[in-house]
Amino acid sequence: MRIKAAMYHNLSSSKTLETIEKLGHRIDERFPNSNLKNVCDSLLEIARDSKARSEWIGRPQYALRVGVGLLIAIGLVALAYSLSLIELESSRVGISDLILIFEAGIRDVIFVGVSVFFLMTIEMRIKRKRALKALHELRSIAHVIDMHQLTKDPNVIMNDVSIITPSSPKRDMTPFELIRYLDYCSELLSLTGKIAALYVQSFRDSVTISAVTDIENLTNDLNRQIWQKLIILQASYKYDSRDSKRSGVIV
Repeated sequence: MRIKAAMYHNLSSSKTLETIEKLGHRIDERFPNSNLKNVCDSLLEIARDSKARSEWIGRPQYALRVGVGLLIAIGLVALAYSLSLIELESSRVGISDLILIFEAGIRDVIFVGVSVFFLMTIEMRIKRKRALKALHELRSIAHVIDMHQLTKDPNVIMNDVSIITPSSPKRDMTPFELIRYLDYCSELLSLTGKIAALYVQSFRDSVTISAVTDIENLTNDLNRQIWQKLIILQASYKYDSRDSKRSGVIV
């Protein structure tokens, strides 16, 4: 029972992949050969890479830890051996000599401490570098998704604006199609945030967590723009006879 409950406490990378695949089918059925489907395919490819990366980041790297442990042990043994070679004769050691020895000892302790810290954090820094590189891809694709909804102005469609210029974006969607299109963009942005969250599910690094939070805030902010458009559309939307032909298609 406890194992079953734990399944619903963690984000499943496999389920996330299935959701993106299904969304890609829905987009293709509603808007065949659309660029938004290509964006979804790109997100799916990133999600597959993220699944392997996040699983690697979440696993302890025992080989690396053993190597680091051996290096630290060798360094400590070498330090102890060098200290054992020091021979002091109390009759010949003055205060100035003791001060020099004390300063040298302090420097050695600081050097050893810094070296040990550097070696102990190698695994975390390697994982952080991989995670941040992957998160940069997600941040970029979030902006690509936003570009696809940028020119989808509900006011132009609902008010049937007929004055256009040669450089005006193509607007041939019905209000119903525009609602579906914006919904798909919203889902893609939400899934982008979920993929980012996979990287910190088993990796408690403050820098990576901060980067994931930034992506989640970005996708939420972009989603708010879409929701504002959807509110306008849904408040004014009237069923169009052209939409009846599409009633059997999965939304």
